Amino acid sequence: MTEPRTEAARRRTFAIISHPDAGKTTLTEKFLLYGGALTAGAGAVKARGDRRSATSDWMELEQQRGISITSTVLQFPYRDCVVNLLDTPGHRDFSEDTYRVLAAADAAVMVLDAAKGIEPQTLKLFEVCKARQMPLLTYINKWDRPGLDALQLLDEIEEKIGVTAAPVTWPVGIAGDFRGVIDRTSGQFVRFTRTARGATEAPEEIVDAERALAEEGESWAKACEEVELLSTMGLDHDQELFLGGELSPTFFGSAITNFGVRLLLDALIDLAPAAGPRPDVDGARRPLDAPFSGFVFKVQANMDKAHRDRIAFLRVCSGRFERGLVVTHATTGKPFATKYAHTVNGADRETVDEAFPGDIVGLVNATDVRVGDTLWLDEPVTFPRIPSFAPEYFSVARVRDTGRFKQFRKGIAQLDEEGVVQVLRDPDTGDQAPVLAAVGPMQFDVAVHRLENEFGAPVELSPTTYTVARRTDAASAPLLRGMRGVDVLGRSDGTLIAVFESIYWLDRLMADQPELVLESLVAGDQAG
Repeated sequence: MTEPRTEAARRRTFAIISHPDAGKTTLTEKFLLYGGALTAGAGAVKARGDRRSATSDWMELEQQRGISITSTVLQFPYRDCVVNLLDTPGHRDFSEDTYRVLAAADAAVMVLDAAKGIEPQTLKLFEVCKARQMPLLTYINKWDRPGLDALQLLDEIEEKIGVTAAPVTWPVGIAGDFRGVIDRTSGQFVRFTRTARGATEAPEEIVDAERALAEEGESWAKACEEVELLSTMGLDHDQELFLGGELSPTFFGSAITNFGVRLLLDALIDLAPAAGPRPDVDGARRPLDAPFSGFVFKVQANMDKAHRDRIAFLRVCSGRFERGLVVTHATTGKPFATKYAHTVNGADRETVDEAFPGDIVGLVNATDVRVGDTLWLDEPVTFPRIPSFAPEYFSVARVRDTGRFKQFRKGIAQLDEEGVVQVLRDPDTGDQAPVLAAVGPMQFDVAVHRLENEFGAPVELSPTTYTVARRTDAASAPLLRGMRGVDVLGRSDGTLIAVFESIYWLDRLMADQPELVLESLVAGDQAG
């Protein structure tokens, strides 16, 4: 029988994060192409005509809007490894979903648009990686189009997120006049050739220095000077600093034409950490060869329209997962059968019989399992919960047709469990008019679309005047409810949330009545 420790060493589990339109989902498609999971036709996310939509953007609303709005799990082999790739939403409105995915990843790839660099809307996601000391690789995309100066981009990465960008490849030719890259590891010039629609792997021609100078002229000479400057500045790869989240190996390329994709994928295999022991809630690391354990980082319903089922995505942390195992659900202490277990690639799925640390398993119809729950076999363990972000937008939801109230209530409960939105309930109105709370307004669009299309419950949303939320307790709740501009609502987990119309009123109240419990809602290192 294969040892979990041996198999874990072959796993690379990483997330891709970026600003919308930086090319993240296109890069995901190209990874699948190079991993052999797609034979041809890997296209950009904005599919048109006979070009199909991206594998990772399986949701109908994603295909309509041409952006990722939910994270997706993809698995493929590359070299002698098993790659678990977690594609994430790029828009800041879905940053909470991205945060949950990062909890299941061992490394991340940051995709930047060569013309835009690090954009303010996405800085929060990169800061999460930095704060968690997550190993971070950088791919500067769209170098085949006009963009910023390469050295300027390196400075921006360090200034804005405090991570040293250490180029592993360096472009020959300015942005928009891309000739290829110098591989600083081997010293070789790798010239790339365009492929039709980027549908096949880009041919890579290794060119010696003498020929490169003759054929590329000033572009080659300038690139060589810049490579020498990088070494003088100490911008060389350091594996220890990389694993500590202080240095980011950086690559230049063009995902849509496949420039630099293989070099980045090889670096993920060679540099990114394999699956390692995970700390439990007390900080003790669960050994890889301990009995099976894992935690749920995402719940998604209705991926299969034919079955309307519910999948809990579980990161295997230790041991060997075997389909059919009866494990313990740490939250309830009850047994949980894993008869229906799948590997999931976008909306496609296959039955999985075994999995190892680092792998992602989709548990079908895991009705009682929630985001952050731990499952274990033989030796009890509980992994840290995944906190929620503090909501900033609040709307009251009401079903338009009271005859569809049953479907409305079911849909609201499901969206709450998935974390699509946070659902807050007034003790007087309950499920009749729940308050939907979101990090960004686009979450409301997703909730409305899914309630109508998946649950047959068209709704109307009414904005509230609330702007900020804090956690409170049963003793403080009656006093807060008696104040103007304040209300106290309940989450499904029993937590009481005080919502305020004004941050200034909240600050004054905390100063005048410090005995009231008003705690920030915190997501890991993210203050609410």
